[in-house]
Amino acid sequence: MTKAMEQSPLHNSEEIEIDFKKLALKLISRKRFILHILIYSIIIGFIISFSLPKQYKVTVTLSPESGKSGSSSELSGMASMLGVNMGGVESDAINSTMFPEISQSTPFLIEMYNTKVQTIKNDTIELTQYIQSQKKPWWSHVFQFPNKLMSFIFKLTSESKTNNIKDTIDPFRLTPEQYNNIANIKNVLSVDIDKKTNKTTVSAKLQDPIACAIVADSAVSKLQKYIINYRTKKALENYNYLEKLCKERKEEYFKAQEKYANFMDANKNVIRQQTQAEGNRLQNEMNIAFQIYSQIETQLQMAQAKLQEEKPVFAIIEPASIPLYPSGPNKLVIIIACIFIGVIGSCIWILFHKNKEE
Repeated sequence: MTKAMEQSPLHNSEEIEIDFKKLALKLISRKRFILHILIYSIIIGFIISFSLPKQYKVTVTLSPESGKSGSSSELSGMASMLGVNMGGVESDAINSTMFPEISQSTPFLIEMYNTKVQTIKNDTIELTQYIQSQKKPWWSHVFQFPNKLMSFIFKLTSESKTNNIKDTIDPFRLTPEQYNNIANIKNVLSVDIDKKTNKTTVSAKLQDPIACAIVADSAVSKLQKYIINYRTKKALENYNYLEKLCKERKEEYFKAQEKYANFMDANKNVIRQQTQAEGNRLQNEMNIAFQIYSQIETQLQMAQAKLQEEKPVFAIIEPASIPLYPSGPNKLVIIIACIFIGVIGSCIWILFHKNKEE
């Protein structure tokens, strides 16, 4: 038993070695077939690589502020001394770490929908129209023919219903054309965040270098505006309310002041106690109106400081610029990939096909 067990590994290794030799001989015997597949793979690789249109990529790098500065506590302390409640520090529901989700959301993409872009031919066109006019590989027209036929039939049947709402975009009820345009814009934009450094990169891919740079820059400005509007919304509402209240109290103070001045001018030489009492009452009303107006004016100034404090700051590290060279497609990589797939596929077919026949 032991001798048989000792001999079995050697016997198996010899069989494996013989099998590899057989496999190599099978491949060598069909080298002409493999060579033909190699030539076909190179031709297919050239066809695919030169059928794909050029793509340009623009990347904008920005670094948003990490958080609220220490001046927030100082401002709150000053406000409490003046009798103004600025509220505690609260975490934001939306911040710069949500740039990827915001850039893929329907409301944001609708804002990008009608963005005007300029092409290298000095044509100004809407983003959706430009995306539709981009070149596509020939095989995409073949695969998309059934969908185009169905959409054409749908347009004919629903043309009368959609004429009235053609120019309007309702996020709750998008038309098939609007849905496809939004999906196309979604594929153009990409946003990534480095969790270690908190740097955000906004990228855009289009076939025109100028249009690509404009779209990337526009997306960054709209993302900044989106966060700024959210962060300052509550503070802006508070400021607008105090501004309105301050104007009302200012008018009341001026009216009380004018009423007191007119009364004192009319009763300049009167020494009656009733007149003095009425004058004191009007003076007290004027003083109270001034105190209220003064307090609200102070609150308005603090609200203005709060509004400025809530506005986030974005440092643009790498701004958008027109690319000089396309980012893709990489023709060499495509050709090498086709060669690799063709050669490996032909070898597998030879080995397994022959084994099945045997």
